[in-house]
Amino acid sequence: MQSRTPSRTGRPRSAAADEAILEATRAALVDLGWSKLTLGDVATRAGVAKTTLYRRWAGKNELVVDAVAVLFDELELPDRGSLAADIEGVVLQFAAILDRPETKTALMAVVAESTRDAPLRERIRTSIVDRQKRLVLEGRARAERRGELPVPADPCVAAETADLIFDVAAGAVVHRTLVSAEPVDADWVRRFTALLLGGLAAASE
Repeated sequence: MQSRTPSRTGRPRSAAADEAILEATRAALVDLGWSKLTLGDVATRAGVAKTTLYRRWAGKNELVVDAVAVLFDELELPDRGSLAADIEGVVLQFAAILDRPETKTALMAVVAESTRDAPLRERIRTSIVDRQKRLVLEGRARAERRGELPVPADPCVAAETADLIFDVAAGAVVHRTLVSAEPVDADWVRRFTALLLGGLAAASE
């Protein structure tokens, strides 16, 4: 059977248009809130036709998740010389992103909506959570090269530990920033990092 290459129809996607749409989505969320946000309003703000949005996103849920996901893609794990310093750096970055008005509004809205929308939960997991687990894997690999952490003998256990580390770190920062509305300052980050490293040391024994 001869394979067929799917043909592309319509105009090619524009990275500039995508960026403008996602930025307009975040701005509209801050101004209007989740309930009043419409794709028509986003299209007007972005200066594109509404059909342009529908060619890219099936609806508001998918659009808002992608608008939030690109913010978290800004997270980096620069080498600051030690595992503790690396963790402190990325936690401060994460907290700063969460403190933006557009992030607060968008993230709280999609998480609330996802409690009754399983496909939306899956999109949040794949577009935000899974993409940012790379930071844990990068940090662990770097710490192993430095000799700060042992190389795990069982890859399955290592993967489970990475998931747990991500859940603990992300959960703590999200709760403190968005639920408790408390500052994530340098002192809190130092104490949190010491607690996390204590758990890592125990898990490695």
